[in-house]
Amino acid sequence: MIEIEKVEKYVDDFTQWAIEFLPNIIAAVLILFIGLWVVKMINKLVRKFFEKQEFDLALEHFLQSFISIVLKFLLFVLVITQLGVQSSSLVAIVGAAGLAVGLALQGSLANFAGGVLILIFKPFKVGDFISAQGVDGTVTEISIFTTKLSTFGNQIAIIPNGQLSNNNIINYNAQDTRRDKITMGIGYGSNIKEAKEILLQICAENDKILKDPAPVVYVDALADSSVNLSLRFWANNPDFWEAHFHVMEETKSRFDAAGIEIPFPQRVIHKA
Repeated sequence: MIEIEKVEKYVDDFTQWAIEFLPNIIAAVLILFIGLWVVKMINKLVRKFFEKQEFDLALEHFLQSFISIVLKFLLFVLVITQLGVQSSSLVAIVGAAGLAVGLALQGSLANFAGGVLILIFKPFKVGDFISAQGVDGTVTEISIFTTKLSTFGNQIAIIPNGQLSNNNIINYNAQDTRRDKITMGIGYGSNIKEAKEILLQICAENDKILKDPAPVVYVDALADSSVNLSLRFWANNPDFWEAHFHVMEETKSRFDAAGIEIPFPQRVIHKA
């Protein structure tokens, strides 16, 4: 009989607690759903604002991600507070959780700091072609933690910002023009002067190759099986690869027509 009374008392206490706490739960749920909708609307307004302004694309993506995270965190605080958690207790919980998360996510924090450094010092921007961490590609997005590159093969390479901000980066679009260096080997029996004239003529006929500074050809090395000529010319960044491939193809064609030998490794076997 006593046990039944205890159970009834527990049930009554729980029912009373549920009735008293139910409004808080309903309010918290409403705040959550309404808050998520408000966050979505604010993110949409922020995105439209950036679209109308001429901000750097990298800064736009970074700020949009940051604003979204901050708004969701504030919404979380509101929901927890509505459920009855005291603000002082919440601060203590958040502080302890922040310390634990900070220790567990040191790499992510380093990536966040790296993203901030990239946005401040701007070693590259969206649309630049860079070489970093063994990957060559065009920057398509700079987010809070990572940077995305589109490679030659149209793959997406995702590189942590922490590594990008602490290692070497080659930005091929940092300058308006770019210099190419092509090394061509000719046979020792070939006419060096004629070969140099052909290379310079190819450059003179190509309107993608800049005439100032003028292209130059040097004897770069007297190698084991060839005389290496080094052709150097300048081109605007958008025209660089077109000029490069044109010179490579024309050189082979014209050297063949002029009888200029392009040596290649050979192995001669003598019978005993």
